[in-house]
Amino acid sequence: QVPLVESGGGSAQPGGTLRLSCEPSGSILETNTMAWYRLDPGQERELVARIGRGGDTTYADSVKGRFTISRDNAKKRVFLQMGSLQIEDTAVYVCNINYQTFWGRTLDSWGQGIQVTVSS
Repeated sequence: QVPLVESGGGSAQPGGTLRLSCEPSGSILETNTMAWYRLDPGQERELVARIGRGGDTTYADSVKGRFTISRDNAKKRVFLQMGSLQIEDTAVYVCNINYQTFWGRTLDSWGQGIQVTVSS
């Protein structure tokens, strides 16, 4: 699987904003579904948001109206705009991209994870 490069995490105060981005570091033919998950210590991995190639989106109930997932198909990037941040949003956010290779395979890649900390 091609490695993914995530950026944009960090710290914010409650009510603040952060923007995450993710892209493959190697060459791929095209991206399919792209998503962000988050890992909260002691809990299961949670889907935060997902976006299909056509732009159809799915959000966790906990982030609806606050987070927006978007994608740039030409640059094969996915973004997560996070607003009205809450302390409960503190987690490691992990990017997931399903993609097609030049050799006709469909694969899944996961990022290393990026820390988002919301505190006052």
